Amino acid sequence: MTTADRFRVAVDARDLAALDDLFTDDVRFYSPVKFTPFEGKPMVLGLFGVLLRSFQDFRYVGEYTGTAQTSADAADAPSAVLLFRATAGGKQIHGIDLLHFADDGRIKEFTVMVRPQSAVHALGEAVHAGLVADGLAPAPAND
Repeated sequence: MTTADRFRVAVDARDLAALDDLFTDDVRFYSPVKFTPFEGKPMVLGLFGVLLRSFQDFRYVGEYTGTAQTSADAADAPSAVLLFRATAGGKQIHGIDLLHFADDGRIKEFTVMVRPQSAVHALGEAVHAGLVADGLAPAPAND
């Protein structure tokens, strides 16, 4: 079973412990709503905990494999693109997860792309609220 297959099984089962084994310690997660990546396994696992709670009806609907340049070092790496559908904040989401793998097969870089824009906005609000609730992001200042 490939790392992408194991990742899909872990996401379907909402199994954070299984995801922990699939990420490198210095994994980077590129979000559709934040310019800079989330970095490091503890932060990325915390983010996945929020994501798994934020999506409704999440399902993978396709997969492509090959190689692609990573964002971090522009080197070609084995990669997989996982197509998904879901609902968040009442909005239908179409998206892809782009996984880049390290030499040992674990995920070293993860990029999410989502459409339409209204879904990106709804997802961003839901995820930010979850990150604040879990203590992974500061609460917005009250003016």
